[in-house]
Amino acid sequence: MHWFYMASLSAPIAALCAGWIGGIWPSLALLWVTAGVFLLDHLGRRKQTQSTTGARSLPVLLAYAHLALIGLGLFLTAQAPLSEAMPLMLSIGLISGQISHPNAHELIHASSRIKRMLGGMIYGTLLIGHHVSAHLRVHHVHVATPADPNSARFNEGFYAFFARAWIGSFRAGFQAEKHLRTRKSGFKHLHPYYAYLMWSAITLTSAAFIAGTYGVFIWVFIAIFAQSQILLADYVQHYGLTRKMGANQRYEPVGPAHSWNAPHWYSSAMMLNAPRHSDHHINPRKSFPTLDLTSEMPQLPHSLPVMAVIALYPPLWRRVMHPRLDAIT
Repeated sequence: MHWFYMASLSAPIAALCAGWIGGIWPSLALLWVTAGVFLLDHLGRRKQTQSTTGARSLPVLLAYAHLALIGLGLFLTAQAPLSEAMPLMLSIGLISGQISHPNAHELIHASSRIKRMLGGMIYGTLLIGHHVSAHLRVHHVHVATPADPNSARFNEGFYAFFARAWIGSFRAGFQAEKHLRTRKSGFKHLHPYYAYLMWSAITLTSAAFIAGTYGVFIWVFIAIFAQSQILLADYVQHYGLTRKMGANQRYEPVGPAHSWNAPHWYSSAMMLNAPRHSDHHINPRKSFPTLDLTSEMPQLPHSLPVMAVIALYPPLWRRVMHPRLDAIT
């Protein structure tokens, strides 16, 4: 369990310390969350245990770390010269998309209402609060089918996917929540989109308070960059995989073959086992340390962060992924 703490907490701590010290350190922090993670994935191997000791406290600690990234990170970025501010913004965006996002994902699946609210808060601060509704009410129901905006289609480039998934998930999540409140007459909860918008408004107001218009610009840049990481994860983890339609006109149940997975130890620990994606879809209530990898689950040729970089260049992405798709379909 200690590897999850070290890998996930070291990046935000490094970024904030680098921003505080300044000079070359923000660039070194960016190097740590990119090349450093890549090297650790390949220089060492660690077998993860399935102990849940500490599993409850880590997501909460990471939620506090995310709030520190917003407040202190924004303040330090606004005070820094551009040569330091740019790597700092990129580092915070990567951390928000590759650590805060998997953590928020873990929280919104929790049984505790407070933890689910924490997860929604994190997504709201990243100006993509609707991802909560779209993920729980749409993605997990319709994954690997045309009804899920966040399942990337075969031969669909990431940039086309980004626009389709962002708009489609906003609409689908809204309609799913609306339908839930229409179908259940006793369901009196306020539509959650109000809460998502509230968190976004609070975040942007806080950014303006910390650093004026420049602060708002900085956080919008960071949030959009983080959103790209969130949608890259969806793109990579479901690209080209589909569930078959049965004779009863229903799709087959979600199984091991409907998500791409990655076994790389350090990036997996950093992302709270998000790359063990098949098991999560089969068992959405499973705590992150207990997620499994089996031989029947399709595996990516590289770690999830590396595959996200490859996805930014569609011709290379198709060259890497299509032979693997052909081999399993």
